[in-house]
Amino acid sequence: MKRPFDYMLFLTTLLLVAIGLTMVFSASGILAKEKFGGSFFFLRKELMAFVVGMGAMLAARIVPLQTIRRAALPLFLVTLVLMGLVFVPSLGVTAGGASRWLRLGPLTIQPSEIAKLSLVLFMAHILAKKQQRIGFLGSFVSPMIFAGLAIGLTLLGKDLGGGAVMGATLFFLMFTGGVRPAYLLSEILLALPALYLLIASVPYRKKRILAFLNPWEYERGAGFQIIQSYVAFHAGSFFGQGLGEGKQKLFYLPEAHTDFIFSVIGEELGLFGTLTVIGLFVLWLCRAIRIGWRAQDPFASYAAFGIAFMIGLQALFNMAVVTGLLPTKGLPLPFVSYGGTSLVMALMSVGILLNISSRTG
Repeated sequence: MKRPFDYMLFLTTLLLVAIGLTMVFSASGILAKEKFGGSFFFLRKELMAFVVGMGAMLAARIVPLQTIRRAALPLFLVTLVLMGLVFVPSLGVTAGGASRWLRLGPLTIQPSEIAKLSLVLFMAHILAKKQQRIGFLGSFVSPMIFAGLAIGLTLLGKDLGGGAVMGATLFFLMFTGGVRPAYLLSEILLALPALYLLIASVPYRKKRILAFLNPWEYERGAGFQIIQSYVAFHAGSFFGQGLGEGKQKLFYLPEAHTDFIFSVIGEELGLFGTLTVIGLFVLWLCRAIRIGWRAQDPFASYAAFGIAFMIGLQALFNMAVVTGLLPTKGLPLPFVSYGGTSLVMALMSVGILLNISSRTG
């Protein structure tokens, strides 16, 4: 039986995207004019991603859930292939030392963003299939191997933040799926040494940890970005400098329109603006959890909870990084930061949630 989809989730999503488009233009206009000769360069690309994303949302909203479930494994396997192609010199795009992007003709996509949603759908399918007999091989080792490939390829592309989100989402879904605590504990015991090695063996990551503990000691290096973020929030005070009036985006704050867009919101819209964004994310998360809780189909429930956790965790990580509560790591703010693949996949995820919300039984 169908019922009206969750309009509150839909409207909250649109409000977050509207804030994102506005702030992307505000944060990137001068940079775009300097580098590409036109202030609307980044905004135009983000608007195109929004149009594609709305199409993806509509498609995910109307496609039968069983079709989505049947597509979960093929989509995940295709995503793994795309992630592998990132390392092909003629196809992969490297920026800032990271290999995360794939050039397909006129398009540049980030397969790791696709992998986040495809991992959720794949795990939802596995857990729903095995819910009556959650065993070691069927519900732990097998998905760990496949998910480990996706996480490994993400880490190989020097995207530790993306890998962490995927790993945490995998753990959360296994926990909600009833996988035995002993299996989950073994996952943690394996992950912690690997995480330590990933940080300790890479000099720039070690510097980020040290800069997190005392950014002013590294103010001209690893601590520069977070210090500029602090300056932005301090300048914004309660009501901000005014939309478009921020100074830190004028080549002081790196990645102002991507990973650190929340800092620009803090400077230009102040505490009022940042609390508004946080409030919208809290409302969005509550509606997404409600959808998962009310879903009667196991696959739909796992998928909804996984999407809610994935997007909520990424938003939390981003805000924690730019406010100095976590070490600096490149993670976009869902719906808000500049990034075409991120926006398209986030909107597609919402489409799946809206699909689930309109069905019972």
